[in-house]
Amino acid sequence: MDQAELSIEQVLKRDIPWETYMNTKLVSAKGLQLLRRYDKKPESARAQLLDEDGPAYVHLFVSILRDIFKEETVEYVLALIYEMLSANPTRARLFHDESLANEDTYEPFLRLLWKGNWFIQEKSCKILAWIISARPKAGNAVIGNGIDDVLKGLVEWLCAQLKQPSHPTRGVPIAISCLSSLLKEPVVTADGLLYETCLCVWLLSYYEPAIEYLATSRTMQRLTEVVKNSTKEKVVRVVILTFRNLLPKGTFGAQMVDLGLPHIIQSLKTQAWSDEDLLDALNQLEEGLKDKIKKLSSFDKYKQEVLLGHLDWNPMHKEANFWRENVTCFEENDFQILRVLLTILDTSSDPRSLAVACFDISQFIQYHAAGRVIVADLKAKERVMKLMNHENTEVTKNALLCIQRLLLGAKYASFLQA
Repeated sequence: MDQAELSIEQVLKRDIPWETYMNTKLVSAKGLQLLRRYDKKPESARAQLLDEDGPAYVHLFVSILRDIFKEETVEYVLALIYEMLSANPTRARLFHDESLANEDTYEPFLRLLWKGNWFIQEKSCKILAWIISARPKAGNAVIGNGIDDVLKGLVEWLCAQLKQPSHPTRGVPIAISCLSSLLKEPVVTADGLLYETCLCVWLLSYYEPAIEYLATSRTMQRLTEVVKNSTKEKVVRVVILTFRNLLPKGTFGAQMVDLGLPHIIQSLKTQAWSDEDLLDALNQLEEGLKDKIKKLSSFDKYKQEVLLGHLDWNPMHKEANFWRENVTCFEENDFQILRVLLTILDTSSDPRSLAVACFDISQFIQYHAAGRVIVADLKAKERVMKLMNHENTEVTKNALLCIQRLLLGAKYASFLQA
């Protein structure tokens, strides 16, 4: 059978000659005892053994992967570990137990990334990702030695997958998924590995088969966080170049607008960058996003304004046609935009944003058939009432209008003018 198509279930049906390994001193007597208690047992029994003696099983599995090279056995032990962690990912903490302080629990998996067939590579990659994510952390500091080398080894393998995938259809998705998870790791964001990881994503933005996977992963959100928080010019440059490449493709432009990238770009342009490529890319991306916003529907534009949290008296707020045509769009994602408007009432210190938010809520009450009930259910009355005593007259005027429409309902609301 093609190892790339092997399943965990097929591998775990094998009978491994553990006694033979003990006779050849590749497995200790204690190890054999642990295996006999664990192997082929029901999940509930295995879970109890891991609760009672988890570090001992981790030590045993890692030792087998270090000392035994027979492919069928390596696949079997990886399947045992994968099954153990997929059932409960928090068990990855067992690999960092104090009793294993002198054990290199990463080494076998890093080595197998390069030496094994696809089943072995894929399972080693996923197991490594679990173990890395479970490292003990103190603030943003990572407790543990050698993690830099581990991450560099993993990123190197991921880059190799992007250039020449070990599996024609699964190599690239695995690499993207793992890279996306690495972007949130403190040890990655704290040193040069962040640049290497972002560079991998930039390379992917030129690779058509990878683009659809990027669109459905959380990579865009991660990159947005990186570019907002990084002070390293080369990191910002490679992320901006990635955004520029992806802007015209598929739904990436709309994603960037939703993530507030136009506002972020404006902020980045005020900083003193020395790299001309970065400055050019920022200008190109800004213009490209402006064009994208123009092509978006009127509700998409409105949605972008609300999600950014900075409201102004743009014509659409008072256009009856806008509200008649788009009021049902407010129902999307469990009334997400209406909820954001209410959040603006709670959090914004900008009088204009508060006034417009009150007015828009009152418009929703007027134009949506169930607007009054929906707004009441979302506890809007209490929030708006607080603004009735605001020092800004524009805020109090629109808060009053909103309360009137909320109390009187749609039947009488049309008689009330802002």
